[in-house]
Amino acid sequence: MTTPGTLAFPSMKNRCSPAEWQARIDLAACYRLIEFYGMADMIANHISARVPGEDGAFLINAYGMMYEEITASSLIKVDHDGNILSKPDFGDLEYGVNKAGYVIHSAVHAARPEVACVIHTHSWASMAVSSLDCGLLPLTQTAMRFLKIGYHEYEGVVLDTAEQASLVADLGQSEALILRNHGALVVGNTVGEAFNWMHRLELACRSQLAAMACNSPFRPVPPAVLEATWKNYQPGTRRPYGVMEWPALLRKLDRMDPSFRD
Repeated sequence: MTTPGTLAFPSMKNRCSPAEWQARIDLAACYRLIEFYGMADMIANHISARVPGEDGAFLINAYGMMYEEITASSLIKVDHDGNILSKPDFGDLEYGVNKAGYVIHSAVHAARPEVACVIHTHSWASMAVSSLDCGLLPLTQTAMRFLKIGYHEYEGVVLDTAEQASLVADLGQSEALILRNHGALVVGNTVGEAFNWMHRLELACRSQLAAMACNSPFRPVPPAVLEATWKNYQPGTRRPYGVMEWPALLRKLDRMDPSFRD
């Protein structure tokens, strides 16, 4: 029996490879965690994950579901042209993919084949910082890991594929991008790594806004120290992010509500 207020769909486990099923579990977990840590925007925004072993295919949320409702089986598989490759039987709901999500995420996945996961948020903190001319300031150690973060100027709701080229160019080879007057975007070589970047970026934005609200001079950090700190967070300097954190976060979700695995 389905619990009132919940959605249930036939399992997709036997309709995909073991590698895709694991990607679905990880992606569903990421949606739940983004909601738990206060970065969701009802049914808006998207997190996508590349399908292992399938060139040009990625998983994304069904437009109409809250983040805390996302399960491994509720995710939709699409290609870089926006064609739906597979999806569960949504019944009368007939959920599909939001165009703005497809335009942003397909652009990044096509341009960065090493990227396994793309996260885009409209959290209150990232939206606030995105609207500040100063952008993200290296005020804290957490913010210093984003010392060379990219910026993408606002061009309206991202519905036109013509914007994909400038968005990808502004992201470059970075792991994070501030979408001016909009929000934030991060990428990772794993779902766990991407979540780690977004969680830290959110903390950096919140701490900056808190410091700015105090109306007191900021304590400066010497440029050489900023650069050295940034280098400490780059690939090859430290372990890949998410390797230790992701299993612990999955255990956290299993204790709270393991339905993301369905």
